[in-house]
Amino acid sequence: MPQLQNIVLTDRASTPVSHTYVPLDIKNGVGAAVETSGVPIGNNTLKVSTKKTGTGRYKSVVSLTLPIVQTQTINGISTPVVVRTSYASIDFSFDGESTLQERNDCVGLLMSALDPSKVLVNDAVVKLQGVY
Repeated sequence: MPQLQNIVLTDRASTPVSHTYVPLDIKNGVGAAVETSGVPIGNNTLKVSTKKTGTGRYKSVVSLTLPIVQTQTINGISTPVVVRTSYASIDFSFDGESTLQERNDCVGLLMSALDPSKVLVNDAVVKLQGVY
């Protein structure tokens, strides 16, 4: 069983930046780690969970929430406000009889699909282009 711990994720900036997410809490079997901006509503959040379903399958979910915060000033009072948020979620579902290699291959193939050189996925997701 993996322990909730610091995790460093790297973005795709022209000069990649490493982002450190630190443990926040575990609620109902969902571990949450955050990259704090100093303003809690602006925390980037990574959540990870695995559970066994009633049908004997194993479901793992990895999700990322990235809010964008700006300062809003009304009547001379400045407050942080979330102006937009990006969400991403990856759901894995494995048969209870799946092998370690089958699960490893599934994860590896998905990682490969997310490589920027794979224009089908990259341009649809990152550039918001339709598939034709």
